[in-house]
Amino acid sequence: MADAEQSRRRVQSIEVGFRVLRVLRMAEGPLPLREVAARAAMPPSKVHLYLVSFVRENMAYQDPRTGFYGLGSFAIQLGLAAVRQLDIVGAAGDVLLDLRDRTDCAVYLTLWGDQGPCVVAKADGNLQGAFTLRLGYILPAATTATGQVFVAHLPREEIERVLAAQRETSMPHMVRARDRAVDLDQIAAEVRERGYGSTAGRLNQNFAGLAAPIFAADGRLGAVLTLLGPTDYVSGDRQESFAAMLMEAAAGVTAGIRTGH
Repeated sequence: MADAEQSRRRVQSIEVGFRVLRVLRMAEGPLPLREVAARAAMPPSKVHLYLVSFVRENMAYQDPRTGFYGLGSFAIQLGLAAVRQLDIVGAAGDVLLDLRDRTDCAVYLTLWGDQGPCVVAKADGNLQGAFTLRLGYILPAATTATGQVFVAHLPREEIERVLAAQRETSMPHMVRARDRAVDLDQIAAEVRERGYGSTAGRLNQNFAGLAAPIFAADGRLGAVLTLLGPTDYVSGDRQESFAAMLMEAAAGVTAGIRTGH
């Protein structure tokens, strides 16, 4: 009986600790102790004990200047290790490099997370200049080529939930304003008819995005493959050629996932 009770306490302790980690994960940046405690609905003294242990194990870090807390290096390593183990990410690795080499554009692989489309793998291109997306970057859920593909294939309530959350974050005001005005039905119809998402000639006058769906073994949308390059380069016949390459590459990854190769 004593062993069972001790085991139950240990499990509960882990669950409580994850409440603290979830707060750090959802935050836009490092938070003060009292804010972490408030969001976790826990006493600051209790949260502090967990944070001390997390800092010691590099699951969290404390900014020496402000005293605020954020996710640590081990949390990042853990997340990237989990991403590497996903079938889709592994299957798409060589495809990203091949597309990058054939087009000179940046190529990104994006998964849907609880905050929206998240970049999990990339191959930077020669023509992107200073514009790069880091791993873990969260994209707008409807105003990017990537987001358009998710809009076309995910349940509407999930898209609307993330859009509502993104409007409350620190994303640029212009992005939020455009998201308010988008017609989700029109976006979904255009992507399904075309077979890919496109922001060529829209949003950012300097860059054009093309995005194609990758489907998981169960037939549902698993990821999005996106090509990003200068607008004046990804245009005309070249845009059509790149879109065909992109869709062929995404279809190849889908086929590999379904056959296990």
